[in-house]
Amino acid sequence: DHWHGKALNKEELEKALKELGPVTMKLRGKISAPRKQTPVSYVPIQKIEKIDGEPMSTRKAYGKALVTMHHTYPTIVVLDAETSNSTFAELFKHAYPNRFFEMYIAEQNMIGVALGLSRRGKIPFVSTFAAFLTRAFDQIRMSQYSNANIKMIGSHAGVSIGEDGASQMALEDIAMMRSIQSCVVLYPSDAIATEKLVDAAAAHQGNVYIRTTRMDTNILYTNKDTFKIGGSKTIRQSPEDIATIIGAGVTLHEALKAYEELKKYNIFVRVIDLYSIKPLDQKTLERAAKETKTILTVEDHYPEGGIGEAVASALAETGTKIVSLTVKKMPISGRSAELLEYEEINCAAIVKQIKKLF
Repeated sequence: DHWHGKALNKEELEKALKELGPVTMKLRGKISAPRKQTPVSYVPIQKIEKIDGEPMSTRKAYGKALVTMHHTYPTIVVLDAETSNSTFAELFKHAYPNRFFEMYIAEQNMIGVALGLSRRGKIPFVSTFAAFLTRAFDQIRMSQYSNANIKMIGSHAGVSIGEDGASQMALEDIAMMRSIQSCVVLYPSDAIATEKLVDAAAAHQGNVYIRTTRMDTNILYTNKDTFKIGGSKTIRQSPEDIATIIGAGVTLHEALKAYEELKKYNIFVRVIDLYSIKPLDQKTLERAAKETKTILTVEDHYPEGGIGEAVASALAETGTKIVSLTVKKMPISGRSAELLEYEEINCAAIVKQIKKLF
């Protein structure tokens, strides 16, 4: 007892060695060293299968991306915590069963195994409901000290998952992943952005978290659009913009609806897709702050540690007025649209807030 983290001094060392007595070398053996394998560096290709324009959930786009990318990144392996039919990792499972690992409901073990695989030169993609990754936070936190290269995908994020209920809603995951040093945090809003960001994650050396959505969402981008870590997309803008609305995932679609509604009143706003939450697109945020003076962030996440706080921190020295719409009420079960309205993070809430500000 009472010796954890302490070193012996010279006298204590001599005493300890005397107590141990003679140590015979016969007790020692040799184990062959493993073949040295270091992670392979890749350049993102961002060439994906053409999407037909039909609404698709970003969780499904993730599964499709894994299958499409395997030829470019042959060291990809996929692990899932018995949720592959919901995360759509099962698409990879069916295509490449010998490179898929069913980890069952053991998220901590899943991250530990993924760390080992990443240290042996593989690119592990691990998936489960984003809420369940909280169980593995200790392993995620510790992985950073081993120069991990794990790609973590959390599906069923936010109150937008609807009928699944509060216990399944990830509302803390952005904050959790932002707290991991050097961990990239991405939140795509449509299928095209998802596939291209999965590609960028595979090429990136280091931990990456991608937040995906349960519900189908409209396609916003074309296959010609490019997405990079640390970037953003300004979807709507004009010289008449009086404010900037920042969203990601589900709330970006609500922001676009609000844009159309506000335009009826000759109120013009800028709309930014902040798909890269960490690192942020500092230049674009600063330009929006300078040109529109007011920033409204909207997110399907608790206020603590989310997009609003990330933006506020990035613009702290600009003196910009920043208002955030977040999940502030205790979540309940219901339809997606009902819950977005209940938490006041939908189109109507955005329009109301903009009118209130001006």
